[in-house]
Amino acid sequence: MPIETIENTWITLADGRRLAARIWLPETGPAPAILEYLPYRKRDGTAPRDETTHTVFAEAGYACIRVDIAGTGDSEGQFDDEYSEQELRDGEAVIAWIAAQDWCDGHVGMIGISWGGFNGLQLAFRQPPALKAVVSVASTVDRYADDIHFMGGCLLSDNVNWGSQMFAYLTRPADPDLRADWRQDWLERLQNTPFSAADWLRHQTRDPYWKHGSICEDWSAIQTPVLAITGWADAYVNAPPALAANLAVPTKAVIGPWEHRYPHISKLDPADFHSEVIGWFDRWLKGQQNGAEDLPAYRAYMQEHFNPTPQNGPRKGRWIAESRWPSPNVLDQVWHLAPGGFSQNPGPGSVGITSPCHVGMESGYFCAGMRIDNELAGDQANDDDLSACFDSAPLQDPLELLGRAKLKFQFSVDQPAAQLVARLCDVSPEGVSQRISYRSLNLCHYRSHETPEALQPGENYEAEITLNECAHRLREGHVLRLALSTSYWPIVWPSPRPSKVTLHLQDCAIHLPVREATKEIQASEPGPAQVYPVLAAEQLRAPSALSERTVAEDGRVLLKTYDDYGKTRDPYHDLIVGSDVHMHYGIHPDDPATAQFETAWSFTFERGDWQVAISTECRMNCDAQNFYLYRKLRATEGADETEVLTKEWSKTVPRGLL
Repeated sequence: MPIETIENTWITLADGRRLAARIWLPETGPAPAILEYLPYRKRDGTAPRDETTHTVFAEAGYACIRVDIAGTGDSEGQFDDEYSEQELRDGEAVIAWIAAQDWCDGHVGMIGISWGGFNGLQLAFRQPPALKAVVSVASTVDRYADDIHFMGGCLLSDNVNWGSQMFAYLTRPADPDLRADWRQDWLERLQNTPFSAADWLRHQTRDPYWKHGSICEDWSAIQTPVLAITGWADAYVNAPPALAANLAVPTKAVIGPWEHRYPHISKLDPADFHSEVIGWFDRWLKGQQNGAEDLPAYRAYMQEHFNPTPQNGPRKGRWIAESRWPSPNVLDQVWHLAPGGFSQNPGPGSVGITSPCHVGMESGYFCAGMRIDNELAGDQANDDDLSACFDSAPLQDPLELLGRAKLKFQFSVDQPAAQLVARLCDVSPEGVSQRISYRSLNLCHYRSHETPEALQPGENYEAEITLNECAHRLREGHVLRLALSTSYWPIVWPSPRPSKVTLHLQDCAIHLPVREATKEIQASEPGPAQVYPVLAAEQLRAPSALSERTVAEDGRVLLKTYDDYGKTRDPYHDLIVGSDVHMHYGIHPDDPATAQFETAWSFTFERGDWQVAISTECRMNCDAQNFYLYRKLRATEGADETEVLTKEWSKTVPRGLL
């Protein structure tokens, strides 16, 4: 179907601010619309990906609109925070504007991955009249429990990493070809970019800040059908089954083997994302009776052991389906912890756990799909050697897990603050340990994420860790391992002091979601990725990446990564963009106070005589009382790199019970 592309148009809000939009229109008259609403720059940031999606959707008869959030890309205004009231209020206005256009038939759907997956659900929660369906990829239903900031009340190092990335992203200027006031606007962006990493870090409990935008606060508020998709290599695995289990409207969950990318451009096992999306919107935006509501409630790729490495590579497994979720095919099987293994019944004894701080070096990048490569979890055997492990006997029959395992345990500690990290692993007869699922818990949160409390050394407590969703089949002869540690670096920021956690085994058990399907139903698995258009950008510098682990003379374990995302010229408007990032993690195995993260981003933009460059530096370190955050910005323009602004910021945030 022929389509028309409008490179830029303006959506004027009630207060006069204008949001920039790119539009793809089918030449068939009024059509339903698909909105993607992001802070990642339609002009260059997501342009390569947009070419692979919105072009295809427009050819299928949809008006597609890609809008820059206020203060980002080419949009006017000032960015304030992720999923802020301003962002969501503006989003409602954008949906109303789209529905009122003569090229739209009044029906609007939303699509997005990560940020766009989040705000699609959040806008559905607010019930704008024209929003009729959502496709949400790699998102969350609980911003405190399942985002990039905290996990189980533990601080994720990606809080500062992501804050550093957004700091670099938000300093980029609007395109002079679209904004005559680009330079004044750029200076305002440079001066007023929020110190997000520090702002987020101040909200250390599940307070009203995190409840805002968490749709689990009221499941009934979602009244539009939802297709929820993610991948097992992604960080965001818990939302699709939660949505399928809790929403009253038509909801379908799909989890494949993919990383943090749309499935058709996955580097692991690309799949036909387009047909899934078009089928969903055809049903709920066009009213076609195509059976989308009759698909299984939950389709998942049941993984098996595949000798894991940090590099992108093929997965091993098969697609399965459950017509209902929760499923009667999944039963709770209780394995009691015993010294070094499991037993059928509770037994006496205790196990003390004290881990070196660098346990977790095989954990991979928290959200795989953000780097170029070298980001997946590898063989867990080295981390297992530094953890307290409970191993099953070699399995006499295959064992399938589908859902969230739950560790219930009684413990005592020797410090007022401590953490425990649980990993389920599939260990092959050759000793290769593949991570199935994991989860951390700040033990001060044993009772509540809203009102944590300091622990009394020597006192006994009871707690639970509900591990992340999984779908995994252990083959005959393999061993199921539960590995427990008091640290998990660099994913989890360590506790303030070394700690010993003692498990009292009489009251410790792992509850496994064991799947026993007597008859498999048709999985309706996504087929291979179809051919899709690719942005014909001119590559001026090829992407490259490296990852290096070393031990410094003082004993600190270091992880250094570098990603050069290359340099390209856009064929539509000749903008040349280049970027790269260095990251550095360091910690001494014996001292959690040595934990440090550093990163440096750089961006260059040019077209003809216009040139600008931005470099940012960020770091975070700590002691037992505080976190110390620092950032620096330098912006230049012209071939001679005339300085526009250099500025530094420092923040100290008390640790509280982190």
